Amino acid sequence: MANLREIRTRMKSMENTSQITASMKMIAAAKLRKAQTSFESLRNYAEQCGQMLTEASAGVWDHDNPYLTPHPVCRKVCYVLVVGNRGMCGAYNQNLLRYYENLVKDSEEESLLLVCGRWGRDLIAAAGLQEDERLELSDTPTREEAMQLAEKLMKLYRDETADRIVLVYQKFRSLLSQTPCETQLLPLTFEPGKAPGRDVIFEPDRDTLIDTLLDMYIENTLHTALLEARTGEHAARMTAMTAASDNTEKLLRELKQEFNHARQDAVTTEISEIAGGAEALRSHSAGGI
Repeated sequence: MANLREIRTRMKSMENTSQITASMKMIAAAKLRKAQTSFESLRNYAEQCGQMLTEASAGVWDHDNPYLTPHPVCRKVCYVLVVGNRGMCGAYNQNLLRYYENLVKDSEEESLLLVCGRWGRDLIAAAGLQEDERLELSDTPTREEAMQLAEKLMKLYRDETADRIVLVYQKFRSLLSQTPCETQLLPLTFEPGKAPGRDVIFEPDRDTLIDTLLDMYIENTLHTALLEARTGEHAARMTAMTAASDNTEKLLRELKQEFNHARQDAVTTEISEIAGGAEALRSHSAGGI
């Protein structure tokens, strides 16, 4: 009977675990749809913004903008590491952290680490990496969050606190695949388009328009990367919770089968004991007569 109680306890635990993983899967799926929709919409908008910038800068490039001018000497690189807000998403965060460690391991440049997300404060410290600042982002980063971060990064570059700004995040390939990558945000590697074959009138003026479009281009590039990273995180968590739910269901079926066998054995043993006792009583009665 003790074995039956133990199996019953494990079955109850598996049922509770299955309910939790199924709930987390549904939550991750809902967040994934929201983040993916925002990401795909913004990506189209960012492409149109880049096209407008290409057309506005067509011709001879003589515009003076601090974000287009590399610093003479690159002494310090600011890495923006976009981790998840929580775990339970497979190897998503660990793969990204490993990629960043390899990125800075052999670098001769001094690094500045800005972490976006709530995951892994202890693990990052245990890896021997020093966080210079951490910013929390929502599960679907808003434009306001992206603008605040963009302003901070642009100020770091203008003040020459950092000579390069590099984004390190997981690129969303599919629901089952996310790939760590790096993208240089500043200085911009943007190249002007070819001179148009027609006259173009700029309002209010060409330089003001280009400056405005450059700021939008930086913000959109950053916002797109943040949304892409969050989309990958939710996809990885949904995949992990799907696998966890499938595994708990499989274990639960095995435990039910084991429970039925144990109960059958217990019943068979009780029947054997009863039959043996009855036979002993009959033998005793026959002997007394």
